[in-house]
Amino acid sequence: MRQRFTSGSYSRQAGAPGDLRGLLAAMRRYLEHLGVRGYRPQGREAAERYIRDFIGWSDERGVTHPSQVTRAVLERYQRWLYHYRKRDACPLSIASQRAKIVPLKGFFRWLTKAAEIPANPAADLELPRKLRKLPRVVLTEDEVERVLAGVDLGTALGVRDRAMMEVLYATGIRRSELARLELGDIEAERCVVLIREGKGGKDRLLPLGERALHWVQQYLDKARPALAWNADDKTLFLGNEGKRLSALWLSTLIAKRVDAAEIGKRGGCHLWRHTMATLMLEGGADIRFIQAMLGHAELSTTQIYTQVAIRQLQRVHAMTHPGARRRVRGQAANALAGAQMSSDMPSPQPEPENAAEALLEALDAAAESEAAEDRDADGGADLDVATDAPAAPGVAADALRRR
Repeated sequence: MRQRFTSGSYSRQAGAPGDLRGLLAAMRRYLEHLGVRGYRPQGREAAERYIRDFIGWSDERGVTHPSQVTRAVLERYQRWLYHYRKRDACPLSIASQRAKIVPLKGFFRWLTKAAEIPANPAADLELPRKLRKLPRVVLTEDEVERVLAGVDLGTALGVRDRAMMEVLYATGIRRSELARLELGDIEAERCVVLIREGKGGKDRLLPLGERALHWVQQYLDKARPALAWNADDKTLFLGNEGKRLSALWLSTLIAKRVDAAEIGKRGGCHLWRHTMATLMLEGGADIRFIQAMLGHAELSTTQIYTQVAIRQLQRVHAMTHPGARRRVRGQAANALAGAQMSSDMPSPQPEPENAAEALLEALDAAAESEAAEDRDADGGADLDVATDAPAAPGVAADALRRR
């Protein structure tokens, strides 16, 4: 139980590097295969981290070659994951256990197809069952304003944090997408933001809204010049040392900002994504427009979605998102209907009654998966919100619990 999982740097030795037929060499061939197939670096890195965990565990038990891995070995590994305890004596979450097993299923499936092993030992391996979670947490419009108003705008970091939260609130983008934004991705004239290579490697153009654009401009004028030291770095949001922010650190920062507002709710970056979707639904937005904002390819209960033109998306966003404009909304309901059903948009099929619930459940699943990645990130950079300096022990873990 004392064995530690690998970190992003893969510092712990796993397997025999010189054994060309061993598990480690097989993993390298598999990762090369994923690269050839066009899998993104983040996905390959996650697969490598979890497969290395298994290789390290197997190596300690004398299982060093793919042919030695049987279903019984994999089931034993599953039991070990179930009984494993972290440094805080807590067990791995169901999502974390699933995250560590799923890459193994893909790994051994490929080994079988590549004729490196005669049969797939993970073919019938059952994943841990997903548990029914507590009701989701979202912010009300008033709670959003309390969180945003609590930021100290007298510092460069405060202006930056306000701008980042405004962008999260306006667009619902993922934390990794926020961290990767560059200066050229903001088009002020059209009031849009380009999300490059979102989940699945797809780009999407989103309405930013007048209010979020205002705060981004405030950040660019008053805060970013004080943070930037490398003129060639085009990253939009910078840390105190002038470098790109990490996704894990963003969760810590946002969680502390929400907590500081003392609204009785906890959450990180995904809380804003969920809040945006919920408030737009309550404002009357058609689900297909919210799906376009979120970058969801499809939902399991419906395939009614069509590509949304950016001008239509901007109109619906302005009419249904409470934070889209710097002035109070006053559009009539028939204007909203006209924007959602204009002639240049193909009419959707009738929506299943549970389509909205399916969308929110998909957000829940994504949030839990994201939190599982955070919990497994050993030794991630934990930074203090106010100074971007190293935080006190336990800050990141505390923030992750708030997700």
